[in-house]
Amino acid sequence: MSVRRPEPVQVIKQRRDAALRGLVDGVPYIRFLGIRFDRRGDELTGVLPFNDSLIGNPLLPALHGGVTAAFLEVTAVITLSWSYLWEDMESGALDLEKLTPENLPRLPKTVDFTVDYLRSGLPRDAYARATINRAGRRYASVHVEAWQDNHARLYAQATGHFVMPQRRD
Repeated sequence: MSVRRPEPVQVIKQRRDAALRGLVDGVPYIRFLGIRFDRRGDELTGVLPFNDSLIGNPLLPALHGGVTAAFLEVTAVITLSWSYLWEDMESGALDLEKLTPENLPRLPKTVDFTVDYLRSGLPRDAYARATINRAGRRYASVHVEAWQDNHARLYAQATGHFVMPQRRD
């Protein structure tokens, strides 16, 4: 009986990175804001690099509240989509050649999204991480936290509910 050799770790990393890149590059608004995602295994951290155009109140200066809300919502949607694709990606059922902006899987649809602004967003890079509280076939609930210099000092958090796309068979 022959034992199947595991794939080299570099092949696995390349497959995961390509899937994440295809998912993120398919949403123009993510590129517009400059949001990128750092991946460690199956965990994603959203990164919003600081840019002067993101300032809403130049007197403080503080990040625009709409930018903060968009950053949190994008992090929630991409995290949900990433978890949705994970099983297919790891099994090899996901064809990465077909994961282009034109053939992107449908993204979850926002039902509601509530943002708590805890303090002003400073003019520096921001980070966000989403936790999926519940993800079923039709519905998902997600909590997102955003921080800048210190993860323990959040500047915003949000809770969202989403309708999940139907799986294509």
